[in-house]
Parts: sequence; C-alpha cells; structure tokens
Amino acid sequence: MPSIVRVLFSRRMLVSMLMGFSCGLPLLLTISVLQAWMKEEGVDLTVIGLMALVGLPYTLKFVWSPIMDRFTLPFLGRRRGWMLAAQVLLAASIAALGLNNPAANPWLVAATALLVTFFSASQDIVVDAYRREDLADEELGLGSSLYVNGYRVGMLLASGGGLIMADHISFSSVYLIMAGCMTVGIATTLAAPEPEAAEGTPGSLKEAVIDPFVDYFARRGALWMLAFILFYKIGDQMASAMTTPFYLDIGFTKTEIGAVVKLFGFWATILGAFLGGLVMVRLGINRSLWIFGVLQAVSTAGFAVLAQVGHSVGLLAGVIAFENLSGGMGTSAYIAFMASLTNKRFTATQYALLSSLMGVPRVLASAPTGWAAKNLGWFGFFIFCTLVALPGLLLLLKFAPFRPAED
Repeated sequence: MPSIVRVLFSRRMLVSMLMGFSCGLPLLLTISVLQAWMKEEGVDLTVIGLMALVGLPYTLKFVWSPIMDRFTLPFLGRRRGWMLAAQVLLAASIAALGLNNPAANPWLVAATALLVTFFSASQDIVVDAYRREDLADEELGLGSSLYVNGYRVGMLLASGGGLIMADHISFSSVYLIMAGCMTVGIATTLAAPEPEAAEGTPGSLKEAVIDPFVDYFARRGALWMLAFILFYKIGDQMASAMTTPFYLDIGFTKTEIGAVVKLFGFWATILGAFLGGLVMVRLGINRSLWIFGVLQAVSTAGFAVLAQVGHSVGLLAGVIAFENLSGGMGTSAYIAFMASLTNKRFTATQYALLSSLMGVPRVLASAPTGWAAKNLGWFGFFIFCTLVALPGLLLLLKFAPFRPAED
C-alpha cells in the first residue's frame, strides 16, 4: 500500500490530473455553452445545429499528429513546446470567441469556434503523448484515471459553471474567464519536465506518417485490438444515448434527473475512475479490462430492472451509482490500454489514431438506439445493450487472457 500512496501523490500524477483539467475545459465551450449563448441571442435553430460540425477536429486529429511527432519547436522540448503553443493559442481563441456576437455574425462565431476545437484537439494530441512518455507502464492505469477525473472537472467547470455564471454576467465575460482558466495548463506545462525522447524518433515527415502504422500493424493481434477498441464500450454507449428519454418516459421529473443522474452521478463517476486507477496498480491493465467490462455489462442490465420497477428514486440512485462507478473504472482502463499500445517513438500519431477510433462507435452505434428502444421496449432495449457488450469482452481472449500462460 505505501508504494501506491507514493505513486498517487507523485509529481507525475499531479501533472496528469492538471493536464486532464486543461483538456476537459474547452470541450463544452463549443457545444452546450455556445448553444445556450446562440439560443439566447435568437440564432436560428438550424444554424445552432450545424455548429456541431466545429467538433470535427476532435475526430480528425490523427491527420496532423505526425507533425507533432516529427518536429520540435525551438523552446521547451519536443512535447512541452507543442503543448505550450497549443495552450496559448487555445486560450487566445477562447477569448476571441467571447468577443464575437452570435446574433450579428454567427458564421464568424463558427470560424472562431473551429479554431477553439482545432487548438483543443492539438492540445489533446500532445498531452496524451506526454502522459504516455512521462508515466511508467505500471503507472498508466492510475495516471489515466486521474487524467479522466481532471478532464471531467474541467468539463463541469466550463458547462455547469459557465451556464450558472451566464445568469449573472455576460457570455462574453464567461468566455474570458474560461480563457483565463487555461493558465492552469500553461503553468503545468512550464513547471513539468520534458519526458525523455525514445530512440528512433521519426527523422522525416514520411517516417512520421508511415512508420507508426507499419509499427502497429506488424504486431500480433493488431486487428483484434482495433476491434476491441471499437466494441469494448459499445453496449454502455448505446444505453447512455437513450437514458434521458427513458427516465422521462417512466415518470422521473427533470429535478430528479438533474439531482440523481447529473450531480450524484458525476461524483460516482469520479470515484469510479479513481478506484479503477488503484485497482489497475494492483491487477494490471489487462485483468482490469475483464473485471470492469463485466461490471459495465451488469450495470447496463440494471436499467432493465429499473424499466420493470418503474419510478423509484432509491432504485434510480442505486442504478446510477453502480453504472457510473463501473463506467468510470472502465473508461480509465480503456484509456490506459490505448496508451499502453503506443510506441514511444510516435506516441502522438498512434494515440491520436486510436482515440479517434474510440469515438466512432459513440456516433454510429447511438444512431439506431431510438428505433431499437421503440421496437424492443425499454426492458428489451437494455437487455440488448447488455448482450452487445459481450463481444468486446470476448475479444480480450485474443490478446489479453485473464490468466496469461505464465500464470
């Protein structure tokens, strides 16, 4: 236990958490907060809907990640130089977004929001690479869990805090304050050491673009691991896509949903991610993926039980606690696993590609969930989501059996 305590309170873990905060802060500033501002200014709903497209850089970040593996800026080193540049430009673009007028020029707002997401995605690329290179393999689980928790706190500050502040001050002021909060990431970048560069880093742009893919697909089980990344959380994501209509349909009030699902659920997720990190220190990433995956599937089945029982705040709290605890643990293991797959010679490119793939099922699998819930009923829908989670677990047999041969 003392070794876990030493690791938990180390400089590396603090950096992981603060960098997570810096990465989580900008995300909802171009989604929910911006939507609220545009709605208040009377912008047409069609335009507000199209604003979702400014999030494309998060999906396409692997396109320019090789540049960050190949080139080193003339200050702070290969990782910290790019981090500082991305964070300063991100803070400036958030401030610029706040100085715009959505009603007078919504397309200028869209262009500025696109800059925010581009620099935010660029920060994600380098922070993910830095975390992989700064942490030892056995620290990836706990470091990833603290990163996730910092990320969620940043999101909560931007969305919940931003909307609450917007009731008392202008949205422009909110965005200027959020730009100022980026100093947390900037200060962390300046104070943190540069991780040691691996031997054989790309010597040309061609090597930076091609070698990461050659390196990855030369591994045994490479395709199985990609399939696992696509399917591990698919059942959980499909269920989550329809939970709000489900709660309303079986009689929960919006106040009950806000208090139990959003506020109570937030802290359950934070606790789950933290516990997941501690478990991974003891059991390793592969075994944790098995345990957390089973818990995720069981927690999804909990919604089927709630569908049968109907309106019960106590049962809702129990289901949400279990679902968010297991989801927080599963997400931490999932992110740690992806980091462990990367070669430190081209961490930025490989992690950007894998994390982009991670978002594919969230979009594609969520699309038919309304149709499935309508035709299967709520009980049948959540049982279906539970069963959909099983193939992702079974894929672990191909490259990460619970009991390795050497056991």
